[in-house]
Amino acid sequence: MARDNDPEDVLRRLEAAAAQHDLDALVDCFAPDYGNETPVHPARGFRGREQVRANWRQIFAGVPDLHARVVRSAVRGREVWSEWEMTGSRSDGRAHLLRGVVIFETDGERMTSARFYLEPVDESPSGVDEAVRSVVGVTP
Repeated sequence: MARDNDPEDVLRRLEAAAAQHDLDALVDCFAPDYGNETPVHPARGFRGREQVRANWRQIFAGVPDLHARVVRSAVRGREVWSEWEMTGSRSDGRAHLLRGVVIFETDGERMTSARFYLEPVDESPSGVDEAVRSVVGVTP
């Protein structure tokens, strides 16, 4: 049973708003001064829920049949660790598939910040050996 001001409640509201493509309800899940940190792509970080609105407006337009779901989640204090999968068809006809983790901090009512690790899925045939070589700059 959910508690009042349970951080997971905010996550579930966010998931439902994304599923319904309800932009206003989705943006309402974020505090006005929400901060998004993207450690793997530092230049993509931002502050403010108006950027959340701009991002999701593009997402809903670009992937009209978007399905976003929380695969797993865990709460630690005011943090919600969430694993996401987003699928659909892009407006250019290509498949849309993102997976990853978003670690949100909440005030119990809204998301106040996040560390964002959601990425497009790489479906290339290269395996782990090739990936490690690429990361460390070693040629076979």
